[in-house]
Amino acid sequence: MDHLFAVAGQLATPISPTGLATEGLLERQHLQEWVIDNPHVLGESVLVITAEFDRWADTEGVPARDRLDVLGLDATGRLVVVELKRGTADRDVHLQSITYAALVSRFDLDTLAQAHRDFLAGRGQAVELEMCRQRLLDHVDGDWSPELLQRPRQVIIAADFPKQVTHTVVWLSEMNLDIDLVQVGLWKVEGHLVVGFTKIYPTPEVEEFTLAPARVEAKVAAQKLEERSRARKAAHVLVAAGLLPDGTRLRLTPRHGAPQSIREAILAWAGEDARRATAVWNNNTAKPLTWGADGKPYTPTGLANHIFKSVTGRTPDGIRGTTWWDVDTADTPSTVDPVEWEALAGASLADLAKQFSGARKDWTSLHTLLSAIPSGRWTTYGDVASVIGSHAVPVGTHLATCGQCPNAWRVLTAAGRVSKGFQWTDQRRTDTPADILAAEGIQFNGGVAASEARLPLQTLQRLLDG
Repeated sequence: MDHLFAVAGQLATPISPTGLATEGLLERQHLQEWVIDNPHVLGESVLVITAEFDRWADTEGVPARDRLDVLGLDATGRLVVVELKRGTADRDVHLQSITYAALVSRFDLDTLAQAHRDFLAGRGQAVELEMCRQRLLDHVDGDWSPELLQRPRQVIIAADFPKQVTHTVVWLSEMNLDIDLVQVGLWKVEGHLVVGFTKIYPTPEVEEFTLAPARVEAKVAAQKLEERSRARKAAHVLVAAGLLPDGTRLRLTPRHGAPQSIREAILAWAGEDARRATAVWNNNTAKPLTWGADGKPYTPTGLANHIFKSVTGRTPDGIRGTTWWDVDTADTPSTVDPVEWEALAGASLADLAKQFSGARKDWTSLHTLLSAIPSGRWTTYGDVASVIGSHAVPVGTHLATCGQCPNAWRVLTAAGRVSKGFQWTDQRRTDTPADILAAEGIQFNGGVAASEARLPLQTLQRLLDG
């Protein structure tokens, strides 16, 4: 982060950076703890397995002196090796990171479970070894893969990096080693310290266009990793956007990773018991699906794998489970506009994630817009969503559950009707949004608000822009 400002209206005052050493902050006691408490700085869905790990020995049984700062596990099933420096990184920091990656690449599930138990015990949490083992298994989206464990991802965090390190890391990445450089910065704002973590390499553009796997022997692992990462990203996008209300019904439609003959066999198998073809969505990034057949939680890919194996007796390879589940629009949640909900028909979870990637559940702009809607005018969930960059479904769900939205009664369905899911925060109220709108001068005919009182989309945009 090159520049940081304190903002007060039109005034932006530059804030000068400071450093961890300057402020008396230490690598192990402070920086390491920040990372452990906030593992998302290491990437999406990382579980910290251990820290300060030094329980390895050479071939003669002599303990090694190397101490790994942090070891994590991401949801694709790959280990994350973390090297921390509170100041400028050493010129050979990448060699340290590679050494640790080589050491942990031989770890198995039992070794990792033991390390996790010891780590938790050292932090005052007594957890049985089997529970630690299951926690690692549950964190991975799909089957546990020793092959992926052999390809750790590396993250080096430092205040700055010498050119020797950056040049070498770029070359190593092109040679198919996955290394992230994360810059940690510190600022003092009105007496408070503010820390920031910025991934400076690889950038998204580099990841997409430069670092494609280059070696033939890495293709199988890379493909599996890509599919799992894509599935994880889809689930996170949908949860972040709030697109699907809890309890949304999904229908099984096998696609990616299954040839036509197996798809037909799966559909025939599901036809023997209707519960096999249904799942319920929950806004939980870990395991968002509850299968109708057994009531257990799954990831989309985990459930697709389970179904594939149940039918064929074989372990699948590379299924992208988010393509297997479509929104069941025949079952409309009470909080959404039926017209907007019907528009999701035939869309898989993968389709929806692609369509709404980048949407977030930040409702600040929604509240700003709603507060600006004048008396005697109304708008729709879809128009509001279009202006704030969301979708009518999460907007409707939020309005039904927020309790803090101003002028919520001025938002109607696309047909100009009050949503069936509308409810007052004060449960004692007996009037309806139609009653209030009518009192504001809006005429209703058969429960439909007069179209001339509807705000044009352009006017909504001007209201938001102020």
